[in-house]
Amino acid sequence: MNRASRTPRTPHASRSSRPPRSARIRRAGLTAGACTALAAALLGPVAGAQATAPATATASTAAPDIPVAAVKAHLDRLQSIADANGGNRAHGTAGYRASVDYIKGKLDAAGFTTTVQEFTRNGTTGYNLLADWPGGGTDRTVMTGAHLDSVTEGPGINDNGSASAAILEVALAVAEARLEPSHHLRFAWWGSEENGLAGSRHYVKQLSADERGKIDAYLNFDMIGSPNPGYFVYDDDARLEKVFKDHFAAKHIATEIETEGDGRSDHAPFKDAGVPVGGLFSGADYIKTAEQAKKWGGTAGKAFDACYHASCDTAKNIDDTALGNNTAAIADAVWQLGS
Repeated sequence: MNRASRTPRTPHASRSSRPPRSARIRRAGLTAGACTALAAALLGPVAGAQATAPATATASTAAPDIPVAAVKAHLDRLQSIADANGGNRAHGTAGYRASVDYIKGKLDAAGFTTTVQEFTRNGTTGYNLLADWPGGGTDRTVMTGAHLDSVTEGPGINDNGSASAAILEVALAVAEARLEPSHHLRFAWWGSEENGLAGSRHYVKQLSADERGKIDAYLNFDMIGSPNPGYFVYDDDARLEKVFKDHFAAKHIATEIETEGDGRSDHAPFKDAGVPVGGLFSGADYIKTAEQAKKWGGTAGKAFDACYHASCDTAKNIDDTALGNNTAAIADAVWQLGS
């Protein structure tokens, strides 16, 4: 999460003891629809790589179980990349580009059409990674995004490897399910979020008004495995807020409105452009109150993530329960909103 645009707010959080997700993904699908041409205009003039997606889909509308162990395996890989590249995965570094290459390779093998979009920030080339699942009506696109870069001070495994890995595993579940959604599905990993949301701002800026209007929803996830977690839900759009609040209510997990990250992550450029936005967040450097700790567990008087923007934001800086709960909510939202 970007620190520079922070506006002080009253802290909010919650916690649950939900066990890790199942270790097996069930094949599941949305309402079947004929595959159509990809919405290339929304991606802008960038170079891409294509692969052919599976041709069949099941009829179920239920989201699959996402194994938290699979999400953590991606986090371990991001940690290894940081370890091999000076301890971070920041904009303009070899560690960031290696992170892009790792995720792109997984998506290419799964049948996504991937595109690496270049931009410049502080005189250095940055990269967004976009992945489109073949099919779905190109006049209505559901986007799911997370920033992939870390700060220079550390490997950025909660901020924001946690959400980057989660949406990767949800995307792989889309491929495993051989989904044929009625809406087009696009996943995005943004570069240089920690330098003023540069990657997502570039992406939104190069869209025409017509292209922006075709984005039915943008879902943003930034820090979803905080070690002293809360369950924050964006309240920027009532329809999208309800999807997440209903999911957690059905799991008997209380939520609170997200305020700590207002304007500090990649949903901001989309919201400013009139795109409906929603998302989840498990907390950064705000302090968990005694009331929140009593209600949801965790430690009162400590930050949701005491390693926020620090060298200790490693693979050990993750709460597995929060990571699993939030990943499940992401999958549920993609399945619902894509139908």
